[in-house]
Amino acid sequence: MTESLRVDVWSDIACPWCYIGKRRFEAGETVWREGQGADAPDVELVFHSFELAPDTPEDFAGDEIDYLSRHKGIAPEQARQMLDHVTGIAASVELGYRFDILQHTNTVLAHELIHFAKANGKQLEMTERLMSAYFTEGRHLGRPEELVALAGEIGLDTAAAASALETHAFLDDVRADERQATELGINGVPFFVIDGKWALSGAQEPATFAAALAHAERERDIAPIDGAAS
Repeated sequence: MTESLRVDVWSDIACPWCYIGKRRFEAGETVWREGQGADAPDVELVFHSFELAPDTPEDFAGDEIDYLSRHKGIAPEQARQMLDHVTGIAASVELGYRFDILQHTNTVLAHELIHFAKANGKQLEMTERLMSAYFTEGRHLGRPEELVALAGEIGLDTAAAASALETHAFLDDVRADERQATELGINGVPFFVIDGKWALSGAQEPATFAAALAHAERERDIAPIDGAAS
């Protein structure tokens, strides 16, 4: 059996381009797989933590325009145009972003929950559920009780999830991901490393991801980037 292609992705559930990038990667993988046919190896997608705004409070007073204005120095009208632009791009990949109800918050607990889910075989499901909850449903992902409820929705043990968040059992894993990002020189997300060798930054088009997967498969004998996969 052909060894799977590993794809490491640094992202933040509060990054609008990360969700778009996830959808575009999935579309690109489908295109690549259709081209390869039955010979296509499996793809092992592994998400890593990256906090875009670690200083954000759990309860931010204001909407996304307020956040961009106060913390990024962007004029309100420009911020509104930016959000309209990204909403349109999200719609092109069938994501219904709702910045009008989005609750900006600190994401470290959400990252801890993703690692808890990974330990229980549901990292991909948890990442998808959190991104959807944040960008399309207005759920408050800085609150442990909300996170635990979402974990339960994908079949995880809610008592175990609550305990993991209360004790910060997976905080070291979050910090390890962030240190790895620093070592690799990652300063923006989404950031993809395919087969430990080929890096792509940003929410690339599906065709770009498909080409990158094809290239990675052809060049599997090349040594990996130091520290890219762990």
